Amino acid sequence: MQLDSLLSILPELNKAFFETIYMVGISIIIAIVVGLPTGVLLFVTDKGLFLENTAFKSIVGFTVNMVRSIPFIILLIALLPLANLITGTTIGPTAASVSLSVAAIPFFARMVEQSLREIDKGVIEAAVAVGASPWMIIKDVLVPEAKPGIIQGITITVISLVAYSAMAGIVGGGGVGDLAIRFGYYRYDNTVMFTTVIILICLVQIFQFAGDRIARLVDKR
Repeated sequence: MQLDSLLSILPELNKAFFETIYMVGISIIIAIVVGLPTGVLLFVTDKGLFLENTAFKSIVGFTVNMVRSIPFIILLIALLPLANLITGTTIGPTAASVSLSVAAIPFFARMVEQSLREIDKGVIEAAVAVGASPWMIIKDVLVPEAKPGIIQGITITVISLVAYSAMAGIVGGGGVGDLAIRFGYYRYDNTVMFTTVIILICLVQIFQFAGDRIARLVDKR
């Protein structure tokens, strides 16, 4: 019966898997597009750096910390009106991607900031001394030097998004988490529940392996 149960939901399982990839894909793209410049600005506006701006640093830093301090399940529910405004619905993977993106942006921004802090300050001072513009320092010094750390940050963010996407199933967000709740939890089907857990573990392992591999390839130190 357990095998029959699993075979009967294979089409749903296939659909849920690609919904999870879809949600995570959209969210990580938005996180990189918005979070990368935010993380760079958090770093370069810090005290003693070439774009020092205490007010900007405090406001953006507070906003980032505020969003990060909200548990994702609460953020997911609180942003349902925003998801409805943007996507026209509050259910499905596209709607869930709104909350996932909002959660991922500040998380990734802090990862970028931390990666930039690991750069030798002497490299930055040398660039400033030769008269490089702030944009040149960011583009030609900071980002290239921090590239391995940024890649690792993307990897960690993707893995976090996989976990968050599973929670999105609680509000009908779709994906593997939604399948686990509907077919595993509500129907007390342990076979389905274990299968979805294994899928999520394999997905995380693949992302971690790929991220580590790419980070090593781009690390020229």
